[in-house]
Amino acid sequence: MKQRRLLAASALFAAGALALTACGGGSDDEGDGGGATNPDASITIYNVKPQNPLVPGNTNEVAGGVILDNTFRGLVDYNPDNAAPEMSMAESIESDDNITWTVKLKEGQTFQDGTPVDADSFINAWNWTAYGPNAALNSYFFSSFDGFEALNPADPDEDGPKEAPKPKTETLSGLKKVSDTEFTVKLASAQSFFPTMVGYTAFYPLPQAFFDDPEAFGKKPIGNGPFQVTEGNGDTGFTLDVWSGYKGEDKPKIAQAIFKTYTSDSAAYSDVLAGNLDFLEQVPPSALVDNQYQEESDGHFVDKAVGIIQTVTLPQYADGFKDNPDLGKALSLAIDRDTITKNVFNSARTPATGWVSPIVDGYKAGACGEFCTFDAAKAKEYFDKQDFKGPFSFSYNGDSPGNKETAEAVCNSIKNALGVECNAKPYVDFATLRADVVGRKMDNMHRSGWQMDYPHIQNFLEPLYLTGAGSNDGEFSSPKFDALIKEANAAEGDEALTLYQEAEAVLAENMTVIPLWYQAQQSVWSERLSNVKVTPRSTLDLSSVTATD
Repeated sequence: MKQRRLLAASALFAAGALALTACGGGSDDEGDGGGATNPDASITIYNVKPQNPLVPGNTNEVAGGVILDNTFRGLVDYNPDNAAPEMSMAESIESDDNITWTVKLKEGQTFQDGTPVDADSFINAWNWTAYGPNAALNSYFFSSFDGFEALNPADPDEDGPKEAPKPKTETLSGLKKVSDTEFTVKLASAQSFFPTMVGYTAFYPLPQAFFDDPEAFGKKPIGNGPFQVTEGNGDTGFTLDVWSGYKGEDKPKIAQAIFKTYTSDSAAYSDVLAGNLDFLEQVPPSALVDNQYQEESDGHFVDKAVGIIQTVTLPQYADGFKDNPDLGKALSLAIDRDTITKNVFNSARTPATGWVSPIVDGYKAGACGEFCTFDAAKAKEYFDKQDFKGPFSFSYNGDSPGNKETAEAVCNSIKNALGVECNAKPYVDFATLRADVVGRKMDNMHRSGWQMDYPHIQNFLEPLYLTGAGSNDGEFSSPKFDALIKEANAAEGDEALTLYQEAEAVLAENMTVIPLWYQAQQSVWSERLSNVKVTPRSTLDLSSVTATD
């Protein structure tokens, strides 16, 4: 299908997103900082420590992603108001069969070191990420490309001593260069949402500088977006200066954005109130009580539905949890979502009834069936059917808002309903927790969640639960789920949505990941900022915000 498919999908998502958006602190998410704005202003933004060096193909978490998403631009970008995909580096993305796609690039685009953004920039970047020996976290996003299996030979004994054979090629057979401004992508099977997906971080182009020195690049990436990283590190934060050579229409109206690394959400909130931090994407639960953040921020706030769901993962590689659906059902039934969201989050969270956010088209209420409704008696019945009796723990990173309160409340609910031991287990920061999760070192429940990469129901299902998917942290595997996802990807319209919903229903049969709640985001900012816009992906739109001295 031609480009009109992309535009039609965008309009469909926009209608749903706008209907679910509730704003405060001024119309259209805008805050009024008062006084004249200064185009040379520098602003400070809350962040936590990224898991890895700043390489697009190896970054699949929000802390590193927010830096890269302001430093790079992909084939498409996502509208800050409704997340609709819009052409960025691409002039067009077209296909007649949803299998072979022709990508034409805009001419004259460059990286921040002056080298061209051309077909090779995308082809080489995508090949590097897809190449198995590189062990890139975003490799999975290329699994639908023709030739992916050749770059990722099967491990003969999985966790055994034998290693997977080295690939005989380093390039995807599905990628073909036509000219400096055109290339084709051949997929292994039809994928109707391809033009929406390719704005995600995994699909950013890379300059030759990355391949010359990947380690140096990860510390100070060279992108093609509106901001460039000028200094910093994960422990303290990163400074991003506006890049004067950026040719996109979304040029920033400030000169600098400093992402400060925090280990405490309460400290960050206090800094906003004191004028020492300009933007905090999510206030701590203590500030939600009686909506006190709205008064304390002097009206500089927004309360908005975003594409985020919070979950609990039961690692399928851990003793007691593997192939034990009755345990997952028991634990889920034992969690009193209604009480927790009311008492801990002042009703600023909505109890989840499935795994897909209400903000995307195809969301189906009640996908979880009975298992997301608190029922202590039924929880005990399922618990008694299986053999693992605990003890239980809930690991979480302590540097992000609400995680401590979530872990403690969930454990208390499980403890009271099932009469078992359950303790909250803190990690010092996000990067440390993610290292153990990715390293498959979790032996009990752990906090998980998903911020949408792109506005499509597939993004809440396939990357998280397909066998071997890059963000399938719990190692869930179901041939039935996999087959439905493949069928849904090739379908279109209502047929595709129905198949995705059928795949989601398979998750309820297994309950290896427990839905907790959908997230509305309560952000606050300093009096310096105006034109504040929080995107459906929960980030501050740096192309709109303005600031005073």
